Amino acid sequence: MKNRNLLYIGNKLASHGVTMTSIESLGQLLESEGYHLWYASSKKNKALRLIDMILKTIRYAKKADYVLIDTYSTSNFWFAFIISQLCRILDAKYIANLHGGNLPNRLKNNPVLCRMIFKNAYKNVAPSNYLLQAFENRGFAELLFIPNTLEIQNYTFKQRKKLRPKLLWVRSLASIYNPEMALQVLGQLQNDFADASLCMVGPDKENKLQDLEQIADVNHLNVNFTGKLSKPDWTKLSAEYDIFINTTHFDNTPVSVMEAMALGLPVVSTNVGGIPYLLENSKTAMLVNDNDASAMVSAIKELIFNDSLSNQIIGNALDLVEKFDWSIVKTKWNEILI
Repeated sequence: MKNRNLLYIGNKLASHGVTMTSIESLGQLLESEGYHLWYASSKKNKALRLIDMILKTIRYAKKADYVLIDTYSTSNFWFAFIISQLCRILDAKYIANLHGGNLPNRLKNNPVLCRMIFKNAYKNVAPSNYLLQAFENRGFAELLFIPNTLEIQNYTFKQRKKLRPKLLWVRSLASIYNPEMALQVLGQLQNDFADASLCMVGPDKENKLQDLEQIADVNHLNVNFTGKLSKPDWTKLSAEYDIFINTTHFDNTPVSVMEAMALGLPVVSTNVGGIPYLLENSKTAMLVNDNDASAMVSAIKELIFNDSLSNQIIGNALDLVEKFDWSIVKTKWNEILI
């Protein structure tokens, strides 16, 4: 193929202890396919990051075939807005790579700004049918569904014949992901299972760790906070656990959930945002209402006591996640980038 140049705008912050995002994972995969990429930005300070994004866009947008912009729903939405409008001024084609699980609310609350971004994009790439439908309902065109991806060969599937109440949680310790619910779930499980335990993997983005540790101490919870771990480290650690829990208030298509499925961990998740579009209750996962710790405990118990159900879910989940392998997903990216 003709050597394609891409400018990728997003939060490239893994070197600062923040969980890897699409700009790092997808960016590396695109480079492996022969694309040449410039990136912005790895600046930790938000103001400096925005300045770096603006300067890199001015410098490289006209040299790039496309500007790929990671688009989130919270404060980082403004990065996408500013860079997209700069691309319009520079007459550069940009692709909005949609990530925010709360983007539908952004469409509702900021319709004018959203139209300025998404109506003028070369493509709007949705990683879930949840976001695709939300954008279609608002009348946006140039929409394309390309799921989040992973490389299956990098994940060691472990066959778990008899599940134990050993829980794994992988997310930033941020309010949107509701880590407190994970502790509530463990507390209830410990009433019935003396060996119940929880491992929480992720950076402390909002300085919540001290409060969470206090909750754990007061309630005598068997929980381990590891902090941020590299992907090889936490996927290796996952072999010690049997059930993956996802307690988030908002979500899109979380890669950590897909990774858990590839590792053979049955998933118990809140049914928020894009989750019901990705997972089917009692078929590929167990789904419960937002912030319903008791329902999550019941779902976990059902997996533990019903081997047939848990094995069926594990197998179905693996079949599903194999469809998100890069060898399949890359063809969709090549179609719009080549």
